[in-house]
Amino acid sequence: MRFNSLPEWLNWQEQLHPSEIELGLARVKEVAARLCLLSPKGQVITVAGTNGKGSSVAMLERILSAAGYSVGVYSSPHFLRYNERIRINEREVSDAQICAAFAAIDTARAEVSLTYFEFATLASLWLFAEAKLDVWVLEVGLGGRLDAVNILDADCALLTSVALDHQAWLGSDRESIGLEKAGVFRAGKPAVCADGKPPKSVLTYANELGCELLCVNQDYRFEFQANGWCWHGSNAALMGLPKPALQGVFQLANAAAVVQVLQTFSATLPIPRSALDKGLQSVRLQGRLQRLNGEIEAYLDVAHNPAAATVLAAELAALPHEGKTTAVLGMLDDKDVTGVITALQAEVDHWVVTSLPSSRGLSAERLAEGIKAVDGQAKVTLVKNVVAGYDIAVASAQSSDRIVVLGSFLTVAALLRAELK
Repeated sequence: MRFNSLPEWLNWQEQLHPSEIELGLARVKEVAARLCLLSPKGQVITVAGTNGKGSSVAMLERILSAAGYSVGVYSSPHFLRYNERIRINEREVSDAQICAAFAAIDTARAEVSLTYFEFATLASLWLFAEAKLDVWVLEVGLGGRLDAVNILDADCALLTSVALDHQAWLGSDRESIGLEKAGVFRAGKPAVCADGKPPKSVLTYANELGCELLCVNQDYRFEFQANGWCWHGSNAALMGLPKPALQGVFQLANAAAVVQVLQTFSATLPIPRSALDKGLQSVRLQGRLQRLNGEIEAYLDVAHNPAAATVLAAELAALPHEGKTTAVLGMLDDKDVTGVITALQAEVDHWVVTSLPSSRGLSAERLAEGIKAVDGQAKVTLVKNVVAGYDIAVASAQSSDRIVVLGSFLTVAALLRAELK
C-alpha cells in the first residue's frame, strides 16, 4: 500500500493529476475494467441534475433501506469528512475501507493518471462490489455524459432539474446543459425527468436513444392534500403520502420523482407502502434549508446558482417571519453572483460577505461589488470568514430576526464545523 492513512492518500491525489477537473471516461473506464467493476450485480440508479440531486439521493437511500435492501450511495462533495461521500447501508465507510479501495485502484491503474474525483468514484464502486449490494445509487458530480459515474449503465436514471451552472464545462444555455446531463440515459432503460420544463434537447435525445423517458406532469404527477400529498403514475396511484421530512415545499417534486424511479423497479425491488412512508418521514440531509439550533432563527443552504437561490427566496418568503433577514454569503469564483443576488435581494435586509478558503473562492470584496451592482443601497458588511460573519449576524439580530448562511458547500461546511466544536 502506497500510504497508510486517508489524509496521505487524499493529499497525494490532489497533486497527482495535472488538472482538478478533466471530463472524459476513457481513463477511468480503463481502470474500472481492470478492476472488473463495469458489470455490477446490483441495480444501478444514476442521479443527475443541476439542483435536487442530494435530496433525491437521500430519499432513495432511506426508502430502499427501510424496505430492507442493502444500499450503497456515492455522493459529492462532502461537508466535514471525505467518508461522507461513500455510504453502505446508511453508514459512512471507514478510513481503512477507503484506503483498501485506493490501494486496489492504485495497483490497477499502473500508468493511468486519475483525478481526485475519479479516485473517489472508483473507490465507491470497488467497495459496493465488495459488499455485494442490492442497489447502487450514484450521484453525478458534474454534468452527466462525461462524468466518471457514467462509466456504469444505469438501470434507471433520474434527471432532477436543468438550470444554468458550471457553464464553462457544460455549455452556456439550458439546451446544451440538458444534453450533457441526459448523457446518463440508456437505450431500453427508464429515465425519469423531474424538470417541469425540460429542454428540447433532453426530449430529443431520449427519443433518438430509445430510452423510456417518464416526465413529470405527463407520465406522472403529484398533488398536495390536506395532511400530505398524492402521487399518480400510469399504472398506480398512491394517496395520503406523508410529506418528506426535508424542509421546503420544493422537496415534494423531488419526492415525486423518487417515487417514479422506484416504480420502475416494482418487479425487481418492490417497495412496501410502509417502507415508502417511513423513508419519507425519516429522511435527513445537511445543508438544505437546514434549521440551526439557537435562540435566533437560522438556516443553512448550499444554494449557489440562480435557480437554487430563487427556490430559497420563495421558501424564505413563505416561512412565517416578522423581523429582518441577514444573509451570510460566501461563493466560488465561477458562480453567477448577479443571478444569486437578484433572486434573493427582496428577502435579504443585510448582506454579510466573506471570502472562502479555496483557490476557487471569490473574495469578499468581489462579492460586495456584485451586491452593490445589483442594489446600490444594499447594506453590506465584509468579514474575514464564515464563522465571524455568522457571529456578527447573531450579535446584531433581534429575537424576531433570522439568518441564512448560503452560497457554497464550503460556506455551509465552515459553519457546521464550528457548530461541532
